[in-house]
Amino acid sequence: MTFTQSRHPGDLLVVGGKQLYAPVVDENQARVAAGLTMAIGAVAFVYANFDKLFWPIRAVSTFLFIDFLARVTLGLRRSPTGVVAGWLTRQPPQWVSAKPKRFAWTLGLLMALAMTIVTNLRKHGALPRTICLTCLSLMWMEAVLGLCLGCELYGLMVRRGWRTRDDAFEVCPGGACDIDR
Repeated sequence: MTFTQSRHPGDLLVVGGKQLYAPVVDENQARVAAGLTMAIGAVAFVYANFDKLFWPIRAVSTFLFIDFLARVTLGLRRSPTGVVAGWLTRQPPQWVSAKPKRFAWTLGLLMALAMTIVTNLRKHGALPRTICLTCLSLMWMEAVLGLCLGCELYGLMVRRGWRTRDDAFEVCPGGACDIDR
């Protein structure tokens, strides 16, 4: 599938010869942002789990909550890791529908909120480890494999009729938007 951006500011975005009407996100930038958040979270997890040093995980959980909140409300390009990812991304944009990504980021936001609350209440043990390892696994799959499980879940919900099909679900990586699969 060829991804091209229109030349004129007022024109619509064209992907694979099809004009897109809904908001889009650069998949490359999203994957780099996932890698950055994974790296930051992994360092904090290692300190908490092996050195029993918990202030990094409290700080990182709070930062990731703010970052995911910015992604969901303002978009990837205005979140702290999205800005850094934009600087690091040197490939042409690969446009994908924003709605499935926003759904996945909302799941990340909820997990970051849970981690922020749990770690700042100074709770340690199985619950924060499980939440953190789940987050790290999801971010790794997005960054390394290009598999956005939140996007796949969103696609499944649309296919099952649990969410309404709308025009904001036009092009997704790995066929997550395919309604008839």
